[in-house]
Amino acid sequence: MNGLSHSHRCLRAVLLCAVFLSIALTPRHAGAAQNLLQNGDFAKGSEDQPDAWRTEAWINKPEAFVCHWHPSPNGASELEVDNLQANDGRWMQPLSLGPGWYQLSVDIRTENVGAKEDGASISVMEDGIMSPEIRGTTGWQRVSLYLKVGGHGADVDVALRVGGFASLNTGRAFFRNATLVEIDAPPPNAAPTFDLMSIRQEAAPVPIGSRWSLVFTFVVLAAIACIGWRMFGDVANTPERTSKR
Repeated sequence: MNGLSHSHRCLRAVLLCAVFLSIALTPRHAGAAQNLLQNGDFAKGSEDQPDAWRTEAWINKPEAFVCHWHPSPNGASELEVDNLQANDGRWMQPLSLGPGWYQLSVDIRTENVGAKEDGASISVMEDGIMSPEIRGTTGWQRVSLYLKVGGHGADVDVALRVGGFASLNTGRAFFRNATLVEIDAPPPNAAPTFDLMSIRQEAAPVPIGSRWSLVFTFVVLAAIACIGWRMFGDVANTPERTSKR
């Protein structure tokens, strides 16, 4: 009897270990992961201001840019960006991210967004990091981008946006259900994907010359300064010749 009870305990322990192992090895999917955006469903706020979000625009004047928060107690709340003039207007949220892959997504619908310049998107405010753009007048569409953060992590600004850098546009866009989740890697053939560290390295100023050329230049300049100081010092210490009468 004791042997049978011991066997049952061992079998139970093996089954528990198998369950824990399967959970640990299950890939992380965007739908089940934690949303790293604060107030990504836009449910919290007061007056016309959702919590954790702020507005910005290239032309930040009432006649050029209007934004609204549309809370909904019975459905999905929305944020609105309305570029009355050609503009780059957006709702924004700053975040600090650790190294790894992330999926950034939102639902967008548009009204009369211009067809030539950057449309409505979810973006990271850095060198063209944006989802597929929505233009014209459309129903709800979900768009995403995939971002790789390297090194020790990075600070980023997420933007719900109409227009872009040097690509000002007009029109109105509505956003709902914004999410930023950590993933193991993008799905096969996922697009667009961005490597933040590579983008920042390419954008960094290029130093003139190598490290050794800079050291050599410093040594030469120091030698010239030393020779000059000795020459002027010798001249200053030479006794003046007395003129013969």
